[in-house]
Amino acid sequence: MGEFDGKTILITGGGSGIGLATAARLVREGANVVLAGRRADRVETAAKELDPAGGRAIGVVADVSRTDSLDNLIAAVRTRYGRLDGVFANAGVPFSSPSELVSEKDFDRVLDINLKGVFFTIQKSVPLFDRGGFVVINGSVMAHRGLGLASVYAAAKAAATNLTRTLASDLADKSIRVNAVSPGFTRTEMLDEVAPTEQAREAIRAQIPLGEFGEPEQVADVVTFLLSSRAGYVTGQDLGVDGGLANSVPMSAGSR
Repeated sequence: MGEFDGKTILITGGGSGIGLATAARLVREGANVVLAGRRADRVETAAKELDPAGGRAIGVVADVSRTDSLDNLIAAVRTRYGRLDGVFANAGVPFSSPSELVSEKDFDRVLDINLKGVFFTIQKSVPLFDRGGFVVINGSVMAHRGLGLASVYAAAKAAATNLTRTLASDLADKSIRVNAVSPGFTRTEMLDEVAPTEQAREAIRAQIPLGEFGEPEQVADVVTFLLSSRAGYVTGQDLGVDGGLANSVPMSAGSR
């Protein structure tokens, strides 16, 4: 029997990267998973690959920046499985720019997805929890670093990570544990956007104490732990999965 037999977990941004790696791990451990994402082809294909027989993985189109879309997502979860045992609020978008070039549209988009989307994903999921459950927020090492090009992105992730502490207190009377992971630079499509050239990758890699980028599966291992009963006495915590980057010398302007 798997650790997650009979459990249902919602993963936003579940069609690729860390979300998909976490879903794969959970399915292997017996969970039902709901993969939410903006691209129907991606989440539906991912669900079929994880669970060819059907029934234990479904893909649902959802835009976390829109509360009406989240309402439809939660309705789909309720119709299919009736309840939730855990949520991985993973959906996010990268963004880098000198602060003087950030537009209001840029600012709103980053916060709508990386902060507003996290908050309302959790708020709207809570009614589907029975007594107890687990929530994990995907933060970022950038919430703990000073990289000039990441001002808006880092601020949104820092705010989302702060929700870990405030929601852990707010939801404690429902026995819902709320924790976060703060991944470092991980081999996903987001890394391709942030560091599209080998020169950029080498500049980043040189500052990671362990000397390598993370793998989605390594972050998924930590998320899976935080979604499990093994983390039953863990709440309000932010776990770095960054190869030591958060505690190393801050990135300089010359490393852009």
